[in-house]
Amino acid sequence: MNFQFVEKRLIVGLSILAMAVVLNSCGSKNSGGSKTLSSKKGSSGKGILGIGKANKEVPGVQNGEIVATTRKGWSQPTPYGMVLVPSGSYMMGQADEEVSHAGVNFNKRVTVAAFYMDDTEITNHEYRQFTYALLKDSVSVLGEDKIMSEYYPDTTVWKRDFTYHNGDPMTEYYFSSPAFDQYPVVGVSWVASKYFCLWRSKLMNDYRRKRGQFILPRFELPSESEWEWAARGGRASAKYPWGNPYISNAKGCLLANFKPHRGNYDADGYSYTAPANAYDPNDFGLYNMAGNVAEWCEDAYADNAVAVTWDLNTVNKDSDEPRKVTRGGSWKDIAYYLETGTRAYELEQNKRSYIGFRCMMRYLGRPKQN
Repeated sequence: MNFQFVEKRLIVGLSILAMAVVLNSCGSKNSGGSKTLSSKKGSSGKGILGIGKANKEVPGVQNGEIVATTRKGWSQPTPYGMVLVPSGSYMMGQADEEVSHAGVNFNKRVTVAAFYMDDTEITNHEYRQFTYALLKDSVSVLGEDKIMSEYYPDTTVWKRDFTYHNGDPMTEYYFSSPAFDQYPVVGVSWVASKYFCLWRSKLMNDYRRKRGQFILPRFELPSESEWEWAARGGRASAKYPWGNPYISNAKGCLLANFKPHRGNYDADGYSYTAPANAYDPNDFGLYNMAGNVAEWCEDAYADNAVAVTWDLNTVNKDSDEPRKVTRGGSWKDIAYYLETGTRAYELEQNKRSYIGFRCMMRYLGRPKQN
């Protein structure tokens, strides 16, 4: 027998087997559904040696050994009105190659973990539930003056934001009339939007606790990097949420609510804001990630954000910096502010007729890949 030939074939066979194991482990979809090798210990309901029954009074311990497996009953549901934004890596920053823009926002490769995000901006009717709850349950704690001055939308922004502008109809009806229920809330500060997230989180998790369910992650404002990744909709170098490089489709229809021409706010179909679900969503299913209202982000604004932030789940939390990032541009802005990489800011206590927000929620673990 030719032992050298047998030995060679044996080595080749083992190499192929090893490669198959490695390839099978890469990008594993074993993120919580099926058991891993280590989680099979004690999975028969008996002890490590297959002797005796599990101790029901000490979950995860059998016969003096730790045999804890995944707790049953846990799955992270998609919150109402949200869509799952998958994890990914992209070049954060200006997608345009214009020299005049190059120094405004330098590019940097970052990675973002998966999260849920509201498919629209928070609407007047959604925010109204928040103000109703505060006036009903929190007056004794916060005081009516604080609720009305800090957390209630400031409708006078429609008059104050613009010189010689007749904003009386919007001031009177925008937040109160059913005609605007599905329009994005405005006149809300960064501080108020943060408090809305806390209230929404408590409302949800109090309900789950009463039913013996596991609590879910908090609602939060998206970080600047999360917002930009979501706006791109999976298009790594997209100038706009719908792609490149135009602001209108082949029929000449504008693709967002903004100011396309000097003095012409109505060319896109709306003089002021549009319904929160107007226009087509991007590839992640998110509406109005460009235009309509600019959106508060979690981050404090910094000119050198690229240099001071990390490249994984990037965020700049600086409580001493009153300037907070806004993204996406609004109904009164030119197309430059609609670009996915354009950065802007506003003071955290300021309320504007062109700034709103949407919430996000962390996804725990890694979503299963289709």
